[in-house]
Amino acid sequence: MFDLAGVVVQRRSGTAVFEVEIGRITLEQGEVVAVTGPSGCGKSTLLDVLAFILPPLQVAGHFLFRPRRGPLVDVWGLARRRGMDPLTVLRRRHVGYVPQVGGLLPFLDVRRNVMLSPALLGQTDDRQVLALVERLGITPQLAKRPADLSVGERQRVAIARALAHGPDVVIADEPTAALDPANADLVLELFVEEARRNGVTAIIATHDWDRVERMGLRRIHHRMVDAGHDGARAEGAAVRARFDT
Repeated sequence: MFDLAGVVVQRRSGTAVFEVEIGRITLEQGEVVAVTGPSGCGKSTLLDVLAFILPPLQVAGHFLFRPRRGPLVDVWGLARRRGMDPLTVLRRRHVGYVPQVGGLLPFLDVRRNVMLSPALLGQTDDRQVLALVERLGITPQLAKRPADLSVGERQRVAIARALAHGPDVVIADEPTAALDPANADLVLELFVEEARRNGVTAIIATHDWDRVERMGLRRIHHRMVDAGHDGARAEGAAVRARFDT
C-alpha cells in the first residue's frame, strides 16, 4: 500500500524548524500499525504525510502508493509536477481520518456526518454504511447532534465517518487520548476490527504503548536525530526525527 524511502518533510513555526525524515516505511494492504513516541516527536507530521496533507520537502528515494483498485501512484512525482490538487483528490477518495477529538460537523446529526463523504463521492447505496453503524453501536444516536453524545460515542461516530466511503487507508491521531481506559479499549478494538474487516490499511498514532503490545500491532519506530556529532544543536538548526518500519 505504501513504500517510502528517503522522504523528508519540514514544518516551521517562527524561527523554529522541525524536520521528519522517513528512512524506510512499507505498509501492506489490510495491515494495522501503530506510530508510537513521546509528544512532540513528529507523529502527527508523519500522519499528515501518509494522508497526502503535507507534501515532502525532498525525496532521495521514492514515495509510492498503491490503492486497492487502480495503478501505482508516484506521490512525489505527482506533487512536483502538479502541486497539491492531485494529492487532495487522492486524500478525498482513498483516506479516512479519525482525529483525537471533535472533527464532526456540529450542525449535522450523526447520520449526515457519517454519510457526508459517501455523498461527496456520489455513493448512494448506504446499506454497508448502516451495517457499519450498527456494528459500532451508534444506530440509536443517528438523529442526535455531536454535542448530545458522550466522548466515546463521538469517537465511534468519527470511526464510522472515516470508514464510510470505503477508503484504502484510515488514519487515527490519538483516537483514545480523551477516553477512560475501558472506553479506550473498546474504541481501539472496534477501530482495529473494522479496519481488518474492510481490508483497510490502518495507521494509529498513540501513547498507549501497553495497549499496542497487548493487541500485537507492528510499530513504526521513532528516534530523534541530533544536529551535531557532539549532541549540541546549533542555533537555528532543525530539530529532526526519523521514522522507520
